Amino acid sequence: MDDEVSIEVEEYRRTVRAVLRRAGASERDACSQTELLLDGDLRGHSSHGVRRLPVLVERMRNGLIVTDADIRVEWRTDSFASVDGGWGFGATVAEAAVDAVVRRADRTGVAVAAVRRANHIGMLAPHVERIAGAGQVGLALTTSEALVHPWGGSRALVGTNPIGIAVPTTGEPLVVDMSTASVSMGKILDHLGRAQPIPAGWAVDEHGRPTTDAAAATRGAISPFGGSKGYALGVAFEALVAVLTGTGLGTDVRGTLDTTEPTTKGDLFLAVSLERLGLQGTLPALTAYLEQLRASGAGGGAPVSVPGDRSRAVRALRLAEGVPLHRATWAATRALIGPDPLEAPHA
Repeated sequence: MDDEVSIEVEEYRRTVRAVLRRAGASERDACSQTELLLDGDLRGHSSHGVRRLPVLVERMRNGLIVTDADIRVEWRTDSFASVDGGWGFGATVAEAAVDAVVRRADRTGVAVAAVRRANHIGMLAPHVERIAGAGQVGLALTTSEALVHPWGGSRALVGTNPIGIAVPTTGEPLVVDMSTASVSMGKILDHLGRAQPIPAGWAVDEHGRPTTDAAAATRGAISPFGGSKGYALGVAFEALVAVLTGTGLGTDVRGTLDTTEPTTKGDLFLAVSLERLGLQGTLPALTAYLEQLRASGAGGGAPVSVPGDRSRAVRALRLAEGVPLHRATWAATRALIGPDPLEAPHA
């Protein structure tokens, strides 16, 4: 497509890292955040990829993201930790929280980290996959600004409030990463940037009327997925995170989309050690079940996907062939480096 450009993975890394370093991020933070953005684009979720970089840079300039933040993990009990992210990069704080629960679950069987004062942590899949990579079951929840209208309502009062789950198998893990909204605001903004209409059912305008206009959707509200059921899950997840982290609810949640407000959302990570609980023997049955699902396609057609399959396939393809990005998005990314970059990427 004329409006797309394919970027080699290493060029992507060099460019994004250079932008973050130029903006004042430490080497550690720049590398962690770059990998998180890259992961979003590699999986085919551009809403959580490099498109978010300008907001991150502006938040740094406004003092809302602290590099080399003082991340504090306080274990309130043997298995529950309160994590103060110190306004740090979401990628770095999430890494610290995941490391903490994985290490603790090895000893206690189950561990929870309740995180506050952390910036946007990106997709949840890479975080729970790290937990699954340690042979543990992983779960993550996070809240967002009030972007979703209640079922039967029209005002944006509920977050998109995604959930991530990863369960290890004898092969690749089962991975779920989904919002309780019909779509993320990032995807609506992506359509807006491309001057494309959004699919019907994604959102309503400021008057509560269904719309396919991306600009009107940003002034209105996203619809919950699955009607009343998605709405119920969104409220339940928001309540869980807010109660356990002591962070905001509804319209009190800010700081993941704007460049002027400290983040007031919360994040929750859970790890369950199958080895510590003596449950490793359950994995062959799960693996066989997932294979049964994959083989259940009608009429001998293409295999059925299970959660995580598509993202892995897209990731493998893009690692080999490059990351397709909107040409204007990549041009804006390169422009953020400014003159005399720390590491000028090749053209």
